[in-house]
Amino acid sequence: MSKRKHPAVGIDLGTTFSVISRLDDLGRPQTLINAEGDKITPSVVFFEGENVVVGKEAMKAVATDADQVAECAKRDLGHRFYHRLLGGRQYPPEALQAWVLNKLRFDAEKQIGSIQKCVVTVPAYFDEVRRKATQDAGYIAGVEVMDIINEPTAAAVAFGFQQGYMNPANKDQEKKKILVYDLGGGTFDVTVMEIGGPDFNALATDGDVQLGGRDWDQRLVDYVAEEFIRKFSCDPREDPNAAGRLWRECEDAKRTLSARQKAGIACDYKGHAVRVEISRQTFHEITQDLLDRTAFTTRQTLQAAGLTWADIDRVLLVGGSSRMPAVVEMLRQLSGKEPDQSVSPDEAVAHGAALHAGILLAYHEGVSPSFRIRNVNSHSLGVVATDIKTKRPRNAILIPRNTPLPVVARRVFKTHKAGQKSILVQIVEGESPSPDDCSQLGKCTVRNLPPELAAQTPIEVRFKYEEDGRLTVMVSVEGTKKQLKHEITRENSLTQDQLDSWRKYISGLDPAERPEPAHLSKEVRTAPPTKAAKETLDYSPEVDLDKPGSKTPDPGGSSASGIKRRWN
Repeated sequence: MSKRKHPAVGIDLGTTFSVISRLDDLGRPQTLINAEGDKITPSVVFFEGENVVVGKEAMKAVATDADQVAECAKRDLGHRFYHRLLGGRQYPPEALQAWVLNKLRFDAEKQIGSIQKCVVTVPAYFDEVRRKATQDAGYIAGVEVMDIINEPTAAAVAFGFQQGYMNPANKDQEKKKILVYDLGGGTFDVTVMEIGGPDFNALATDGDVQLGGRDWDQRLVDYVAEEFIRKFSCDPREDPNAAGRLWRECEDAKRTLSARQKAGIACDYKGHAVRVEISRQTFHEITQDLLDRTAFTTRQTLQAAGLTWADIDRVLLVGGSSRMPAVVEMLRQLSGKEPDQSVSPDEAVAHGAALHAGILLAYHEGVSPSFRIRNVNSHSLGVVATDIKTKRPRNAILIPRNTPLPVVARRVFKTHKAGQKSILVQIVEGESPSPDDCSQLGKCTVRNLPPELAAQTPIEVRFKYEEDGRLTVMVSVEGTKKQLKHEITRENSLTQDQLDSWRKYISGLDPAERPEPAHLSKEVRTAPPTKAAKETLDYSPEVDLDKPGSKTPDPGGSSASGIKRRWN
């Protein structure tokens, strides 16, 4: 393999632990160790005065300086701020994720030189807002995120590489259908894929972005805390540092219970101490409902793919929490197959991302890709329209869930009344017919319509949805020259000025242009037009996205010095 200008780097930016991998000179994925000599880096950030510490040492600080430590910031992506104050200050989760990425990049550069481009993975069930926030974290950290791919897909790519599917000599290899069960520290995904030769096609995906090994830890914390309360009438969870020490003990006990039948958990608070022994059986009993949730989602995903267990050739386990014996046994009983644990649950996702980065770099150098990935969207995308019969708002879906990406979809609506001055297009994500039960992604407006515009004038709304989750909205009004192409304005996203300032503050780099989406196959699917004659778009003369009140506020100013004043 010829020497590339840029190393092929893939990053698994996890909720609890993160991994960075690169392709060696023979095209094989290799995990890069961090400065502490470990393959995995805790996704934890500790603010020690002016100093920001990331990784293992930050995780240790949970026991002594819990109010200065940020954990599981990935779960807050899509929100404006991290869920609690850190040292009395608010931080956007994108910035906290960027500090983790910056640590991975800085440590890796000592081994392989400058890293400017990478592929980052996200849970398959991440919505559009969280995917955009992940891209923003990469930008802040000073790396060009060439593409974002789903974690189960990346694991399947690593599995395919290991099984020889990318070897040109095996291009006619029989197609296999695999179910990837990915239980990480903070998120859970299931994806059904068909792999054969160079093609990796996702058939269906589902998951839960608020379910992971962290929740199993919480059950142990609660179990021990309740025992402590019974003995001493005080709750160790009330003190952040005592709770942090207990959490670390419970996390260790969870790992012990994967290898042994029982474990001891120590807890001390207010001069009292207790050691609680817990058996593997008891652990399974207090977490059974969590396991049942993953089983339900697994069955639903298989059904969405239109398959039965007899159609599945492999059940692939990924994610550190998939090591728990209860997970293996549940899948064994559910599928009637022996779960495949042949790939490293910690490293497989980063390895798949590095392999994908390799084909992107090769493609831009004029080399045909050795494999192709086709993902599906995990949530339906639509706009808020008024039902002409009920006069109630409804979610008019343009792109149903599990649609192969990239895709362009269109839907025709009608104006609400004669002389309508503007059209508000509110973009939502979700399956419910009610917009109130869906995630509000953003909005855009077509203004200054002709005064004589008739009622029921056709309006075409077109969505272009990229593989990396970037959504572009195009709106056109029949009989006028009014046309709008807009990357949606997201309510909880950082503005470009804020992103540039955080980039300067965290990585010390100046603003940079965003990369174009990666299109390896140049094939964009066009969804069939959807009938929408009975729907109208609301009249909204007051909406003006250019007004200052509609933009995300910039606390403390958007300059790097402003950020330093506000957050430090």
